[in-house]
Amino acid sequence: MEQSPDPGPDLDLAQVRAFVAVADERHFGRAAARLGITQQALSKRVARLESTLGVRLFERGARGVGATADGARFLEPARQVLDAGRAAVDAVR
Repeated sequence: MEQSPDPGPDLDLAQVRAFVAVADERHFGRAAARLGITQQALSKRVARLESTLGVRLFERGARGVGATADGARFLEPARQVLDAGRAAVDAVR
């Protein structure tokens, strides 16, 4: 039996959604409010995603949050993942 190639890490859509919200809002508090979750829950989701990917996605500073180079590269594919998830759900509704 032929082994399939390693599919890579499993992505949690809630974590990806949290990442995109922070990237859009450039602020953890506003992103948390947008998603209807606490800032602590949002921070944990982003931290878990960073751990899964093995990279830092954001630079955190007093003036807000900005994507790292890795975060900037991940943003468009992350949006596509969320769009695909919505399309999959819509297909069965």
